[in-house]
Amino acid sequence: MNIRKNLQAGASLWLACGIAAVAAQAQERPARLSCAAGDTPAAVEIVKELSYTPHTLGDTYPYKDTERRFQWDKINEWLSELEAAQQDSVVWVTLQNYKDRNGIAPEVQDPEINEYRSASDRYGVSRYQSIPLYGAGDIKKPARYGRDGSLFLLLKDSADYIKVCSMLYDGAWYVPKDYVQVLSARKFDKVIFVDRTDQNIATLEKGAGNLWYVRSMNPATTGLHNPPYQQETPLGVYVIQEHKPKMYYLHDGSSEIAGFAPWASRFTRGGYIHGVPLNNPKATEKNYIEFTSTLGTTPRSHMCVRNATSHAKYIYDWATPLESLVVVID
Repeated sequence: MNIRKNLQAGASLWLACGIAAVAAQAQERPARLSCAAGDTPAAVEIVKELSYTPHTLGDTYPYKDTERRFQWDKINEWLSELEAAQQDSVVWVTLQNYKDRNGIAPEVQDPEINEYRSASDRYGVSRYQSIPLYGAGDIKKPARYGRDGSLFLLLKDSADYIKVCSMLYDGAWYVPKDYVQVLSARKFDKVIFVDRTDQNIATLEKGAGNLWYVRSMNPATTGLHNPPYQQETPLGVYVIQEHKPKMYYLHDGSSEIAGFAPWASRFTRGGYIHGVPLNNPKATEKNYIEFTSTLGTTPRSHMCVRNATSHAKYIYDWATPLESLVVVID
């Protein structure tokens, strides 16, 4: 089965470091990848060729008294923009500040306190585990924060700062080098799409030309906005940062380990794609839970993206860190 979407003829050319006007910057909605001048993106072809088949959902499927779906139109647009950007001359970077390991980000202009009692910028991005983004000509205070794990294009490398172009925020930005990881990958051929609205997840792999294969279509459960501990899975484009066979988590508000989630792939801050959690730190693989009835229903995680355990293992084995992308849409 082929799923096609022809982008409208005469679509606007990329603007140098610009974002399409449809972007809602204050809400941090993913917009077109328009970081560099280039050609109008060509339509990609998406073809189903599953390599993981358990728990597979249809293109549309019922949920209570509504219908849910895989948003192939949005997925196609993202892949089209990615294809247009993937040139041999392009240098990609990811921003990194997991647990503030690269230093606490400086205070932004007009700081706020968000619902999680955390210092943040005016867009609600927490200072903790974030990266300072400076505007052109002003490196006294950051204009805003970038999220850990985000994907950017490198425009210019200087002694102390790297000039980058965001896939999410309008304009060019300057980032201190300590927060930037230059990627060896010039082209990405594995992309995971997480849908917060329909609570599903799809993995896609690039084939020849502009062909992309759907490798899996599964239910998923994203993060819940429920201060002070549960946070929604943030929209954006991220690079998988690392794998953990067991991602240990704490009881809310304490330093006591409550359990772990198996086969975890971290893409931002404490946000992982992982299997069904086990509330037993000493559990072994024979205790793993494959599936729960809450998968694919409503958000309930702590920022993470919960999957069937075998699907989390599939992603763990399939998506190489620093070479694979996660795109969170709504």
